[in-house]
Amino acid sequence: MVLTNQHRLLSLDFLRGFIMVLLALESTHLFDHLLEWSEGSAMNAVVLQFFHHPWNGLRFWDLIQPGFMFMAGTAMAFSIERQSELGIPWSKQLKKAFRRSGWLFFWGVLDYAVRPGGLSFELWDVLTQLSFTTLITFLIFRLPVSRQLLISLGLLLLTEILYRFTGISGYDQPFVDQHNFGNYMDWVLMHKVNKDGWVAINCLPTAAHTIWGAIAGRLLLSTMPDGKKISYLIGAGVLCLMVGYSMDYSVTPIIKRIATSSFTIVSGGWCLLALALSYGCIDFLQYRKHLEFFTMVGMNSIFLYLFFEIIGARWFNGYVGAVTNGVMDFVHVQGMLKMVITSLSIFGLEWGICYFLYSKKIFFKL
Repeated sequence: MVLTNQHRLLSLDFLRGFIMVLLALESTHLFDHLLEWSEGSAMNAVVLQFFHHPWNGLRFWDLIQPGFMFMAGTAMAFSIERQSELGIPWSKQLKKAFRRSGWLFFWGVLDYAVRPGGLSFELWDVLTQLSFTTLITFLIFRLPVSRQLLISLGLLLLTEILYRFTGISGYDQPFVDQHNFGNYMDWVLMHKVNKDGWVAINCLPTAAHTIWGAIAGRLLLSTMPDGKKISYLIGAGVLCLMVGYSMDYSVTPIIKRIATSSFTIVSGGWCLLALALSYGCIDFLQYRKHLEFFTMVGMNSIFLYLFFEIIGARWFNGYVGAVTNGVMDFVHVQGMLKMVITSLSIFGLEWGICYFLYSKKIFFKL
């Protein structure tokens, strides 16, 4: 999506680029190599932050998908504003939203569809989740902010009810892996349960992330003074952290893999604070040095995600690895250094593709 210069948030491009850079590095297995290298040292606790928490708890990496979906909502607010300025009627905007949602669903399913053993139908990809959350956010975008907030909280309440009170035999333990309502719905939808505990109906509670992102976007588009915008974002973020962590202590555990309400609220709070910090530094204080490394990636975030998920995982990574490993064998580079150099080489080439697209002003959108 390309916005007019008047309404473009460099801080939004930076945050999306920052998230995509981390995801791209993960796809090269860099973090796996660093985890192996740091085993038994104090650095291991730091590297573990780049992996999902196994169940009840929160690590830095658990905030990446919420950030991705939150920023999608913020970008949507700017996109809708631009379309309205251009005089595009709501009916055409709706058609565009349905088309984008359809493409997100298609690419999300395709990402998981091709397996070594054949084709597979799975709904766990972030793009599949995003296809639902963006459509819901668009449909309620014109409602007053208070109603949007009520709808988002209603989705969290609905999730609590479904997990706690459906009472389906074998799936009646709301916060136990492989025995909760989300696992049951996976069996209904796909006739399989994810061995790592991920569930497809995460799209229901995490729709709140995209809704809150869109509300934050509306706030940033308003004529309110920048300082006040930042204070609202910080206040909302701190409130979410207080509520979410309190729920984890006594009501609902923070579990990323099934997107419990406490997890959704806490991660939403961190997203709000990240946006406040980025907006304050980049768009308010005008600190814009050395940002292109991230922003040029953020402007083609969906393209990069599809590239390393589909092409990278199935061909590109192995091909580049064969070349770099061959060269390093020739000069006798071995062990962990060899693996890290290969990962960074893969990432460097992917970043180079984004740089080429940016320099040619080519921006892919759905």
